[in-house]
Amino acid sequence: MSAIGDRWFVTRAGLALAFAHARYWTSVAPRVSQQLRRWEARAAEIVDPTLQGLALGKLRDERFNAEVAAMIATIAPARYREDTVEAIVALQIMYDYLDVLTEQPAANPIRDGLHYTKAFSDAVTVSKVTTDDYYSYYQGAGDGGYLTDLACAVREALLSLPAVEAIADIIPISAYRCAEAQVRIHALQSSGVDQLEGWARTEAEGTELQWREWLFGAMGSVVAAHALIAAAADEHTTLEQASEIDSTYLSLCVLTTVLDHLVDHEHDLSTGEESYLSFYENPGVLTQQIAAVAGRVMARVRTIPHGPHHAVMLAGVVAYYTSQPSAMGDFARPVAEQAQAELRPLITPTLATMRAWRLAKRARLQWQAPAGGGMGS
Repeated sequence: MSAIGDRWFVTRAGLALAFAHARYWTSVAPRVSQQLRRWEARAAEIVDPTLQGLALGKLRDERFNAEVAAMIATIAPARYREDTVEAIVALQIMYDYLDVLTEQPAANPIRDGLHYTKAFSDAVTVSKVTTDDYYSYYQGAGDGGYLTDLACAVREALLSLPAVEAIADIIPISAYRCAEAQVRIHALQSSGVDQLEGWARTEAEGTELQWREWLFGAMGSVVAAHALIAAAADEHTTLEQASEIDSTYLSLCVLTTVLDHLVDHEHDLSTGEESYLSFYENPGVLTQQIAAVAGRVMARVRTIPHGPHHAVMLAGVVAYYTSQPSAMGDFARPVAEQAQAELRPLITPTLATMRAWRLAKRARLQWQAPAGGGMGS
């Protein structure tokens, strides 16, 4: 019997969702807001105008990423939840900043990008003091220690968690594959697809994923790092469990990455932007592979601690993406519907909530439009 077909598992997942919401709004969301204000103030101190603009822009436009990432901190026991949130928020802010930083023009984008993103793996390497100069190749003033401060904040919060030793050998692997995937994806135009495919094929060897799925999982592996940080807050977490969490989240992140690009696919086509989903021969292959990954993930969540909690996190993410109108386009619809089918009945209430939220948001915008001078003004 699959995890989703197990009524007791679904019941436990429903309870986990209720507890997660209660914990989030009482003990997580206020701390996230505090941390976002902290890092906005720190980013404003960056002297280099280009880097300051990149850092503040990400904090302004993508604060939702940190708010959502922190939901996984609801797994952490109350006495360790504050440090868990601090580590997750700082790591997510760093990831978003490095995302835009490694998109900037560079003479050697892979070399420069990998040097910047050392900060990301340094942040979760508990045996290392983060003192490197991450801007050795940058033609400018640098960020005045912004990346270093983020890395130190992650590391200091992580070291305060009781099971940090259990994840110490695993989380740097998650961070490194995430950072390198980010760099190599951004280097596609200048360095070509061969460097990306060759790297992903090598890394995927010995895993249950093909190179494309492994790549997409690596791209989203900041979420795996967040899950490991939350696991470090549980004093009962073992090395074996940490490894299983990371492996499960590598597959889970395939879904989140694919769905993220799926809902943008038609927009990318209309603007002439390259879609990473073009790595698949045809939509049928994409649909088949994603359905297989979704099935494996939902089977494996039963084997990791707090499995029902992780399951509702996945259901929430899939519902968020597949409830978007663009998920019902000709290209996206088969993949979206297949992903939903793999998660039923667990996803049903969350999907209904997301759809209602989107309808309410759209109605509110339409109601407010005349006050602003009309939709087209």
